[in-house]
Amino acid sequence: MNNNVLIGYKRRDNFVDHLTGTTKLIGLIALSVIGMVSFDTRFLLVLTIGSLALFRLSGIKFHEVSFILSFITAFSVLNLIAVYIFGPQYGVHLYGSEHVIWQGVGPYNLTWEQLFYEFNLFLKYIFTVPLALVFLMTTNPSEFSSSLNRIGVSYRISYAVSLALRYIPDVQNDYRQISKAQQARGNEISKKGKLTHRVKAAAQILLPLIFTSLDRIETISQAMELRRFGKLKKRSWYAEKPMKRSDFAALMVIALVVVIGICLFKLNAGRFYDPFR
Repeated sequence: MNNNVLIGYKRRDNFVDHLTGTTKLIGLIALSVIGMVSFDTRFLLVLTIGSLALFRLSGIKFHEVSFILSFITAFSVLNLIAVYIFGPQYGVHLYGSEHVIWQGVGPYNLTWEQLFYEFNLFLKYIFTVPLALVFLMTTNPSEFSSSLNRIGVSYRISYAVSLALRYIPDVQNDYRQISKAQQARGNEISKKGKLTHRVKAAAQILLPLIFTSLDRIETISQAMELRRFGKLKKRSWYAEKPMKRSDFAALMVIALVVVIGICLFKLNAGRFYDPFR
């Protein structure tokens, strides 16, 4: 696998890569849930710093995920704008006070409460995206399926998820090959062409890409049927890793973070930290 894939596993010799898929899966779920539920800005800042530090320790290069980060950033900005358009006074109702920065038209006043609320949303985006990328790009798909099965998910579902993750790089490579073939025939898809022409040319790639993917699915499903996949209730896993001290240490840190987040609910008398009181 080359470094130009959008999302895909690549072996990295570091602390994060040596953790088992079970530990990383539990960490992703637990930290994402507590981070999404909490609106304590102090807690979210700590989670964001920890998430970015973990991303740095994982050894993932920025150019490997630059496209997906650009896409998510654009989507996040649009979402924050939409939140203000459809609920410009939501922060005011949430915190029970109003400090106007700029007097707008009708309900569209710019307030510190609304900015503070949307800042919390922004922090949630920042800390969850690196966590998800670290998990996807440092976890072997086969090991991930064994991790799902270890926590109680059916091995049939686990293997299906593993196949989906495993073929993401293949689909990307197919897209590039079809794109190069289209460009060789005179269809300009690069940045040199007009945007409308590039969108139209990119849409023409989807049909052969879909048929290529369906052909791959058919081949895999027939191979699995010939091997009588799913006949037994349980199965063994070739890529399963035993839990080590580093895994238990990481789980203890994750549990501590979750406990702190729950304690802040009681301290703040709810999920929200209100600096305007």
